[in-house]
Amino acid sequence: MFNFEELTHFWVYLSASPLLGLTLTLCAYVFAQWVFARCGFSPLANPVAISIAIISLLLVASGMSYQRYFAGAQFVHFLLGPATVALAVPLARQVPRLRRSLLPLVCALLCGCVTAIVSAVLVALLLGASPELARTIAPKSATTPIAMAVSEHLGGIPALTAVLVIGTGIFGAISGRFLMNALRVESHAARGLALGVAAHGIGTARAFQVSPEMGAYAGLGMGMNGVLTALVAPWLVPALLGWMAH
Repeated sequence: MFNFEELTHFWVYLSASPLLGLTLTLCAYVFAQWVFARCGFSPLANPVAISIAIISLLLVASGMSYQRYFAGAQFVHFLLGPATVALAVPLARQVPRLRRSLLPLVCALLCGCVTAIVSAVLVALLLGASPELARTIAPKSATTPIAMAVSEHLGGIPALTAVLVIGTGIFGAISGRFLMNALRVESHAARGLALGVAAHGIGTARAFQVSPEMGAYAGLGMGMNGVLTALVAPWLVPALLGWMAH
């Protein structure tokens, strides 16, 4: 039987502990997954985007600071590391196929990495953005920790880079299927690699929802694009900015 007094006591206890942020995160994601399932697992109902919207609305409505929320949510944040490392398991199962496709994979990764950086910088500058904003947006397709480090090295704004990275991942996870259907890309390997390179972890999560093969290639794309971005961006972005300045 519903007991309002017990619920009130539980809320008072929860709101005074770091568990509040963790509870909000888990509840928001469970609800977002339910919506995702009810929508037939349509990419338009991306659970990450829904979760972010729910938590943002709750923080604004309750007046809770982000620092207080993150005191509890950091437990989920910590698991990002082990979850990323765990991507090596499905990737290892695809090693024979990866060896046979080594040259096309390397070419695709290089093209994807360079295209992501060049297009981001050029579009930003052509739309009137400052060089600082162009440096900030350049590593948007790399996974968040690498993108923030690259942004800081380039003289960008790491906090804004993190926001742009998340936005890129959500957009890629939502639009990827429709774009690749329009281009008639049927191979799960090609679709997965494209999602991983363009939409990092969020795109990889979406790829695993489709098939283990697609998820494995997405994990490869995400990891290698992060490494390549860290190597290529520090010399490519200044060269682009210098060229555009002339």
